[in-house]
Amino acid sequence: MMETEMKILFRPMQRGDLDRIAELERICFRTPWSKAALAGELKNDIAHYLVGECDGRVIAYAGMWVMFDEAHITNVAVDPAFRRHGIGRRLMLAMMRTAKLFGASLMTLEVRETNHGAQALYFGLDFENAGRRKRYYTDTGEDAFILWNHDIGLTLQKHDGSITL
Repeated sequence: MMETEMKILFRPMQRGDLDRIAELERICFRTPWSKAALAGELKNDIAHYLVGECDGRVIAYAGMWVMFDEAHITNVAVDPAFRRHGIGRRLMLAMMRTAKLFGASLMTLEVRETNHGAQALYFGLDFENAGRRKRYYTDTGEDAFILWNHDIGLTLQKHDGSITL
């Protein structure tokens, strides 16, 4: 399916999404967040999560914590059957727009040093490598790159019109 044909609705995560999001965690990550941990995020005042729906089914989600002017991405997952269609990019732009609504102007995240696909996505959205966290991922001992976007407003201006909330 071409990206232009795929209609994705981005909306806030709800309690009814938790089973599917926990399933995406298990599919997408070696050390998935538990359903209980995800449910806890619904009660966390600084946490903001979006899901991406296609034909009524959650196919992607992302979460962040917004503190003062900074947004820290905690999770990004796209169902493997829907990857390589621009959904991750659209989801990240939706996260940036949401972060701005809550007062953030900067965004940061960690990404596995071997996750070249995710790195390409983030670099294409104006993130820059600002450092490394040694042995950050406990499942493999792999390092994480610390990425920052220092002006999410400018990134949104560059990509205006490419997302729907």
